[in-house]
Amino acid sequence: MTIERYAWSGRIKSGKLAEYKRRHDELWPDMKAVLNAAGIGNYTIFTDGERLFGYYECAKGAAYAARAQAESPVVARWNAYMADVLELDTDPVTGAQKRLQAVFRLD
Repeated sequence: MTIERYAWSGRIKSGKLAEYKRRHDELWPDMKAVLNAAGIGNYTIFTDGERLFGYYECAKGAAYAARAQAESPVVARWNAYMADVLELDTDPVTGAQKRLQAVFRLD
């Protein structure tokens, strides 16, 4: 299976960048375990002030990764924990961040 790439964008609420970073610096071990079990790797989040861009690779496919996250009570707790610092557009079907469409890739 080819590794699928997944990219998303979001926004950090005004004045919450330091808190957003602190929470990710202290990522819960059980949250990391869910992401690993979902086949998610090479996960990187970038920021430009309040704008966010996230990217990860899905070894088990993007649909599997989305489903594993949607079904996880750990992810639900993480999303609630992050709600006061983060604004995301989510896919109403999967509950995951809306997937950005690739327009260019250089291999």
